[in-house]
Amino acid sequence: MSEPTRILIIDDDREISSTLRTVLESNGYQVTVAGNGREGQRMIGEFKPALVITDMMMPQMGGFPVLEFIKNLAEPPKVIMITANEGGRHKAYAEMLGVVDYLRKPFAMDQLLDAVNRALGVTASPDADGGRVKKGRLRKAD
Repeated sequence: MSEPTRILIIDDDREISSTLRTVLESNGYQVTVAGNGREGQRMIGEFKPALVITDMMMPQMGGFPVLEFIKNLAEPPKVIMITANEGGRHKAYAEMLGVVDYLRKPFAMDQLLDAVNRALGVTASPDADGGRVKKGRLRKAD
C-alpha cells in the first residue's frame, strides 16, 4: 500500500487552511499547514510535499518569495496559488515562476480538488466521490 500524496498549505488565515485541510484529507491526501511563507519554506524541506497550495498575500513573507524559493529547488513540488487579488500581471508572474494553477477566492471546493488532481496527474473514477465537497465556496479574502 502506497503512502498518501503530501500537500502543504501555506496560508495565514487559519479558517481557510482548516477548510482546505479537511477537504483534502477527506480525499485521501496527507496535509500539513504553514501559517506564512517563511514557515512554508521550512516545511517544504521537512515535509517534502508533492504539491504546495499557497496564498499570495501573507504577513512576514508572501507567496511570491515562496515561489522563487521553490523554483530553485532541485526537485520542486507543483504549486497552486490561491488569492483574492485580480489576475493580470500577478497571474503572469506566478505562471513564470512555475505555478500550475491560479485560483481566485472565492472558489468552490470542487474547483480546488480539480486543480489538485490536475496538478498531480490524478484521475478520479466517476463513481468514487471520496467525500468531495461539490457545493460551498471559500469566502474569506486575503
